[in-house]
Amino acid sequence: MKNRLALSAIFIAFAVFLFWFVSIRQSLLFIVGIGLGAVLAGARFGFTTGWRNLIEKRDASGVFAQLLLLAIAAAFSMPLLASFPTELNAALGPPSISLLVGALVFGGAMQIADGCGSGTLYKAGLGIPLNMAILPVFALGSFLGSAHLGWWLDLGHTQPIGLVDKVGLSKALGITYLGLILVGLAAWWWSKTSGVSRSIFNKTLVIGAVLIALLAVLNLIIAGQPWGVVYGFGLWAAKIAHAGNLFDPTVNAFWSQPVNATALEQSVFLDLTSITNIGILAGALWIFSRNKTGKANKLNTQQWVVGIIAGFLLGYSSRLAFGCNVGAMVSGISTGSIHGWIWVLMAFLGSLIGVRIRRYFGY
Repeated sequence: MKNRLALSAIFIAFAVFLFWFVSIRQSLLFIVGIGLGAVLAGARFGFTTGWRNLIEKRDASGVFAQLLLLAIAAAFSMPLLASFPTELNAALGPPSISLLVGALVFGGAMQIADGCGSGTLYKAGLGIPLNMAILPVFALGSFLGSAHLGWWLDLGHTQPIGLVDKVGLSKALGITYLGLILVGLAAWWWSKTSGVSRSIFNKTLVIGAVLIALLAVLNLIIAGQPWGVVYGFGLWAAKIAHAGNLFDPTVNAFWSQPVNATALEQSVFLDLTSITNIGILAGALWIFSRNKTGKANKLNTQQWVVGIIAGFLLGYSSRLAFGCNVGAMVSGISTGSIHGWIWVLMAFLGSLIGVRIRRYFGY
């Protein structure tokens, strides 16, 4: 109880600091981040685990919770984008070679590392050793991926496609819900192949999905952009590299872009993604202080090495794929980006490989 009260006091003080010295928006985003972290950790809402349970156990409950999250988020996000096209932005990424490769690698790496971007954050907040160790190499990989992104895009890409802009609100919602229904039917069919009768609905995950969807919509309204994770990681590493004179952002295609150059120069507290990430860590830490859920299986040296390499690949590939399960899948699909659907297909194929590698190394 004392730990929770002390943490709550610290979080309140930090929110007040942001409100007073930075902006009310950053303060509100920090609070939204705390909510996201608390729900993710409290419900153990794992995007990675949901996919792995479907693949290995034919348990579709995690995937159905994610589909519910997407359906709710889209129901709010797309009308908001249609009503406020200049104030709000969709999570658009260009269909490209980098997207195909990045999503495939990310899908495999997240199964080995047992966490995507948000999963790594909240599990680090829960005190799980592997995810705590992965967080800095994830950031390094994300930075290097962003630094190399120009080369990858030169291999071939098209302009981003946003359904709301291309076909209008009604058709965008219709296409999105049709896609979600088809994925749901496929997951339901796959779950039936096990021969074991399981419910496709898990009460805890369903509640988590609803809360995460609403918090993601709040993030869109407050920030003016959809919820993301990996940009913040890459920015943290880029700031360290820049401060140490290890790279010149002015000659880099990604970091010389005005918005990224500004983010690199200004305080991290002004970055929209970073402040939400800090909130997620805080929310998960609050859950850990209450439940002490940070226990994990002891890993051998080989498992540690493989896990750390997977963490680095998570960061690198997520930048090539323009997001992770949050930035590409949740935010991409719910705001009508075609790249989100491409990401899901390739990442699931990668997960099919990743679960086998995970099993081989005995995780």
